[in-house]
Parts: sequence; C-alpha cells; structure tokens
Amino acid sequence: MEESVKAALMAPRNIVFPTVTNTPAVLWLVALTCAPEILLTLGESGLLGFERLRGVFLMYGAFWDGLLRGWEPVYPGQQIAMFFTYAALHGSFIHLLGNMVAVLALGGIVVARVGGGGFLLLYAVSVFTGGMGYALLSNADAPMVGASGAVFGLIGAWKFWEWQLRHHLGSPMRPLWRSLLGLAVLNVVLWLMLSGMLAWEAHLGGFVGGVLFAAIATPTLRYRI
Repeated sequence: MEESVKAALMAPRNIVFPTVTNTPAVLWLVALTCAPEILLTLGESGLLGFERLRGVFLMYGAFWDGLLRGWEPVYPGQQIAMFFTYAALHGSFIHLLGNMVAVLALGGIVVARVGGGGFLLLYAVSVFTGGMGYALLSNADAPMVGASGAVFGLIGAWKFWEWQLRHHLGSPMRPLWRSLLGLAVLNVVLWLMLSGMLAWEAHLGGFVGGVLFAAIATPTLRYRI
C-alpha cells in the first residue's frame, strides 16, 4: 500500500505532449480552408464586384438542417455533401481565425501521434460527426458553417490520449476532468454571448468523433498508425 501511494504522489500531474510544427498536411488544410473566406471577404469589400457571393456559397455549401426534413436540394447529393462542405465556410474572418489558430495549435500534437495522414483522417471524421451531431440535436432553419466541429474532434482525440497517458503513468485524472468541465463552461458562455447562435451540437458531435477515432485507431500507447 505504501509503495502505491508513493508512486501516485510521484506521478506527474502535468502532461506535456510532443508536437510537430509546420507539418505540410496541417498547413495545406489551413490554407485551403482560409481561401473561401478570403475570397468572400474581398467580394464583400466591393473589390471583386461580387457582394452577394457569400449567399451563393452558403446556399451550396452550408449545412442546412431543413434538407433532412424535406427541403429541395440545390444540386443532387447536397444532403450528403453538406456533412463535409460546411467546414470549409465561416461566418466571418474572425470566426475563421479562431478555428484556424486552434487547428494550428492542435494539429502538431495529432501529427506527432498519428502522422499527417492520420491528422487528415481525424479531421474528416470529426467534420462528419460534427454534422451528425448537428443533424440529430438541432432543428434550426439557419445555415450552419465553420470548422469548429473538426476543432473539437482534435480536442477529443487529444483528451483521449491524455486520459490514456495518465492511466498508464498513474497520474491524477482531476486536471483532465477540470479541462473538460472548462470546455463545457466555455460553450455555455459563448452560447449566451452569441444569443444562442452557437452550433454546440456540432462541437459535441466532433468531440465524440475525435474520442472514438482515437480509441479505435490508437487503443494503446504503442499504436501510432
């Protein structure tokens, strides 16, 4: 008993993960995601003469929950395509900036564990499950856009790996539960600040998708894919 208590006291409380900076997979994804918003921002400025371009992009690429409730699609297969295309659009440059900073911060951790291909796969899975979360929990008529579902998927995988490592080292789990509680509180605060215009459903769906991806692809510390 004394040895187990001593080991628990010596176990690290702060978990630091290795990271890989300037990974091509992360940088290219961020660049491609930024391109539509840059084009739309320039269009709205009047420099390109396409002030109504954002509306067209939203019509074709946003997640429209009504399409799952009988709305007529603009093109064949839109009901399926929107589960991915919504993540390439954002409501504003600030919206884009927040998400891309998070992707750059988390992407290196993910690449260090599962490689560039694994990062892209996790991102795609999280985008899809973010859309699934929104489809199952929301009935809003407004379009839903943004890569925050994917961001929360990266967070979900990261937190699963933290749980995995803490369990292996015998480290206390309280810091992990505190961080998860902080994420939940952050979503509530943002939802209130934005008067309910926050797709928390996509955040939850993306987070669950990220956890499941990590649990299946990297069930132990030895698995790296």
